[in-house]
Amino acid sequence: MSERRKGSRASLRRAIAASRVLRGLAALAVVLAAWALAALLIAKPFLPAPGVAFARFLERLGDGVLLAHLGASARRIGLSLLVTAFPAVALGLAAGRSRKLDAFVSPFVYLLHPLPKVAFLPVIMLLFGLGDLAKDILIGLIIFGQILVAARDAARAVEPGLIDSVRSLGAGRLDVIRHVVFPSCLPALLTALRVGLGTAIAILFLAETFATETVLGHFVMDAWARVDYPDMYAAIIALSAFGLAVYAAIDLAEARLCRWRKRD
Repeated sequence: MSERRKGSRASLRRAIAASRVLRGLAALAVVLAAWALAALLIAKPFLPAPGVAFARFLERLGDGVLLAHLGASARRIGLSLLVTAFPAVALGLAAGRSRKLDAFVSPFVYLLHPLPKVAFLPVIMLLFGLGDLAKDILIGLIIFGQILVAARDAARAVEPGLIDSVRSLGAGRLDVIRHVVFPSCLPALLTALRVGLGTAIAILFLAETFATETVLGHFVMDAWARVDYPDMYAAIIALSAFGLAVYAAIDLAEARLCRWRKRD
């Protein structure tokens, strides 16, 4: 009986995965069709057909140019994520469960989080120069703010009855955070990570156009300056593929870490 259940669950997971792939392919087909139609109607060099752009994309992948730029951008986001995500989760969960700490943290959240982080870019560059450090700090601010707010709000929303039940079994404060608060907040944290990384990738393009030569943002602007539009669109495709890969990785992590969630 248990083997049947396991088999049916595996079949259901495969069906869900296949459905997601088909929906993704359908969306891609719609985008490509709209792009091809727009290129046909506009008939200008600055909007090449999708086939031309993808052919250049594959060419630049083959010669390693796009991979080098993409690797530099990915390292920047990965480093910022490693440095900021864990402190943001810890501070957010603590603020969500402690009124005193929340009273201290909340004013900073309300004051700074609504501000567009890109507005800090000139100040950060004045303080830390035009190099990679300024861009890493900007990306870190975006990720830190998104995760901190999500962790705080999710921790405050945990059912008190659930916590009381665990405490009645002898669980201490750390046990409650580890076994109740953190698992309850994990879906919200992953959602915040999606939003934060999506915003970071978008802002990364702007940040990388300043005094940087080995990243995708610079490659796009350089191709535009050279009037090499296939190169420009090839880099945009690479940036989109990178964002898609990040989202897919988060979805995979959520499927593995949040198996207890009920899904429609």
